[in-house]
Amino acid sequence: MDFMEKTVTDSFSAEDTAALGEQLGRNAKPGEVYTLIGDLGVGKTVFTQGFAKGLGITEPVNSPTFTIVQVYEEGRLPFYHFDVYRIGDVEEMDEIGYEDYFYGQGVCLIEWANLIVEILPESYVRVTIEKDLEKGFDYRRITIEHM
Repeated sequence: MDFMEKTVTDSFSAEDTAALGEQLGRNAKPGEVYTLIGDLGVGKTVFTQGFAKGLGITEPVNSPTFTIVQVYEEGRLPFYHFDVYRIGDVEEMDEIGYEDYFYGQGVCLIEWANLIVEILPESYVRVTIEKDLEKGFDYRRITIEHM
């Protein structure tokens, strides 16, 4: 796999993480897919809330834990927020018509995308959030890779 671009950002607070998400949301284009990888409690929801804010979404954004996808229409682009943590089988993605979202005119952000890697589009942006307790409890290393 060739990486076109890779950036690593240090986040020292939830505010830093949200601000990076907001910056990406402001620059997001129709049809883009972002994947969000990281353990429980690393700040994926905080990042997503910032991303939504960058799209101009003002309503509360939370993980769509039991619905797989949450749709937000009020921003400058439709925003499709997936959480596939509880998915049992990739076929569940077929049932919700994931292709309409992945290849539509909105922006997708997929938490736990490593569980559905076989159906991801050829080109997407992978965001990985990692803790490093040696650098502090609130520290996060956020890696953004254009796949």
